[in-house]
Amino acid sequence: MKLQNPHTLSQIADFLGCRFAGNSDHPITGINEIHKVESGDIVFVDHPKYYEKALKSAATTILINQEVECPEGKGLLISEDPFADFNKLTRHFSPFGAWQEKEKPTLGEGCIIQPRVTFGKNVTIGKNCFIHTGVVIYDNCHLGDNVIIHANTVIGADAFYYQKRKDGFHKMHTCGRVVIEKDVEIGALCTIDRGVSGDTVIGEGTKIDNQVHVGHDSVVGKHCLFAANVGIAGCVVIEDNVTLWGQVGIASNVVIGKGATILAQSGLSKSVEGGKTYFGSPAEEARGKFKELASIRQLPKIIGTLAERDALAKHKKTEE
Repeated sequence: MKLQNPHTLSQIADFLGCRFAGNSDHPITGINEIHKVESGDIVFVDHPKYYEKALKSAATTILINQEVECPEGKGLLISEDPFADFNKLTRHFSPFGAWQEKEKPTLGEGCIIQPRVTFGKNVTIGKNCFIHTGVVIYDNCHLGDNVIIHANTVIGADAFYYQKRKDGFHKMHTCGRVVIEKDVEIGALCTIDRGVSGDTVIGEGTKIDNQVHVGHDSVVGKHCLFAANVGIAGCVVIEDNVTLWGQVGIASNVVIGKGATILAQSGLSKSVEGGKTYFGSPAEEARGKFKELASIRQLPKIIGTLAERDALAKHKKTEE
């Protein structure tokens, strides 16, 4: 998320009521999570395991709960609770606001908007789009030209992002967008969650069947094909020309290479190379997985044969 106007390190520290390290005039132009950060951004980190990753990231301001050496050219905001302060910042610069009775999007020529479609604030829609009844499009989302969205799909719901604490789960404030590029078709009853502070992207020409979920900050490439009931977690990268068949499940932070095919009911817990076909849970290359399953089917016969041999051996020993 980019700020409308740059702020200085000292200004942000004053707003949060925390200490800082670095040049007081150090510029801050955005707020983002670690996987989306760019120069000028603030990123938060609250666990020593991830200190080095945050400090060496593209982010130039780090909201951290420990006094550490400030890297050259960067600034530190030393906070007792970086998660809460990150939420404080995103709520301040991107506050939740109640929708008016009928928010109006910026609409391109030739669009057909069926009855009972609901728009949030600052929605932009390209030319020749067709939005079916019951669709809800949240704040700041963008649709390119020739996009079709079928009935009762939700574009831009909050990220499923919580931090577990002693008193329960604390919600991360969502202020990102969904960007749907041109020539995309999305089926009925789908949910595309917006990024926490960045964009969830559906690439040009991708076609998505009914009842598919795409999690926050995921990036789907061009000309992908997703069958029904696919579930994609947050922060997944799916490269161009990937096919996901029905009921495929993908864990967070997975990368699926260009041109890969994932067969029905498979589960991916780790990244896979492009240009290959995968099957199973956990998914592996399909040819090897099918051989493995064929071998498993032979186990009862093998066990039976071994049991017969064991029985014959015992009988022979008894006779002796």
